[in-house]
Amino acid sequence: MRLAAFKFSLALSLICFCGPSQADAEERNPFGKIGHFVVIYTENRSFDHIFGLFPGAEGLNSKPARIVQVDVEGRPLETLPPPPREKRIPEGLANAPFALEPYIGAEVKTKDDPVHDFYIEQEQIDDGKMDRFVEASNAGALTMGYYDGSKLKQWRLAQEFTLADHFFHAAYGGSFLNHFYLVCACAPRFPNAPENLIAKVDETGARLARLPNSPGDTLGSPPRWVKPGKVTPDFFAYGTLAPALPVGPEPARSSAEALPPQTSATIGDRLTEKGVSWAWYAGGWAEVQAGFRGRGTSGAGFVTHHSPFLYFENYGPGKPGRVEHLRDEADFFAASDAGSLPEVSFYKPLAERDGHSAYSSVAAGDEEISQVVERLRKSPNWADMMIIITADENGGYWDHAPPPRIDRFGPGARVPAIIVSPFAKKGYVDHTSYDTTSILRTIERRFDLAPLGTRDAAAADLRNALQP
Repeated sequence: MRLAAFKFSLALSLICFCGPSQADAEERNPFGKIGHFVVIYTENRSFDHIFGLFPGAEGLNSKPARIVQVDVEGRPLETLPPPPREKRIPEGLANAPFALEPYIGAEVKTKDDPVHDFYIEQEQIDDGKMDRFVEASNAGALTMGYYDGSKLKQWRLAQEFTLADHFFHAAYGGSFLNHFYLVCACAPRFPNAPENLIAKVDETGARLARLPNSPGDTLGSPPRWVKPGKVTPDFFAYGTLAPALPVGPEPARSSAEALPPQTSATIGDRLTEKGVSWAWYAGGWAEVQAGFRGRGTSGAGFVTHHSPFLYFENYGPGKPGRVEHLRDEADFFAASDAGSLPEVSFYKPLAERDGHSAYSSVAAGDEEISQVVERLRKSPNWADMMIIITADENGGYWDHAPPPRIDRFGPGARVPAIIVSPFAKKGYVDHTSYDTTSILRTIERRFDLAPLGTRDAAAADLRNALQP
């Protein structure tokens, strides 16, 4: 009797001892079961533009979405101005979001590419009122267009797994700056940048200065700026710049306008220091290394400013970082098929398949996402994988949800974000407020890495997307 009581007491003490320890461990590292992270980074679409009609998500049918677009003086526009080049969209559309399918199908490339600029997006957001997307755009009504995403394959992935409906791109503006935020949670520095690159801003310091003859209502033509620039007056680079470091086998062209090599710590540096395997996979990278640029950076091939590590000193030509960690998409698929993916993978599609306006299409980006995820789900690595699919920024397209104010750089508008994993909640809409640096925070939590800066240190990780 005493022996039985002793055994029961011992078992109870073990339960009491181990239980809290296990819970504490899961609280500290809710991603402990994840052995492989894959980040699929697409291009230039807002949440409302693709998922505005998704059931259960805060979308176009929610009350806050009823936002009237105003002119430069704050007066409601009578109608939406026609895009300068996209003549398939008629004149006189009501001042409201509208379905694009009657005019431009998801499989069609648009002729206009809505402006997505650091200062212009701040004006469009208008202190959270989200009412100046048209007046500050170069694309008129196009910025208010949306698609019925239920016809898309990524919609079905969102139905099966977790859709995050409050995921914001990290920094105001375009791909260049947001790719930096994905890898360093930082804006690149360009000390003593040439004067012609410095933006001319107005008295607010957060908007571009307009020319005296800039139109007041954009019904006649897009706004005109004094000097849009690519660098802030205090030397942070935000607009697309070439790296001073060579990209391929040819020496870099000497240019005062090339961004100097960056020395900030990146997520790659943190992972390497910890002995965690990782790689940045990009479509067209092998061709670039062979000296062939294909369709060029402005066409549908490899895009230099979509590969942020090329701007960092640690990943220059001949450096171990470039040799070991910058790879081609063919390497990505081979590793996936073989079950030999690194612990952290970033995947950037070839431009023609990345979903960007003008040189790609929604359908092309959608098909790319579908095919990549389908292949990953057949990989031997799938059993412990977490796939994060998101766009780098909104591409100038309107979204009704005001982003949180964190610092002078962002975040910007909402973008689609889907978490696909055996551990993800099924058929779930996650309303947690995230931004691009939440991806970094998740990886940092998993591998016990020091944050890169204040933004990722304070970002919510993606634990709410996972099953308890």
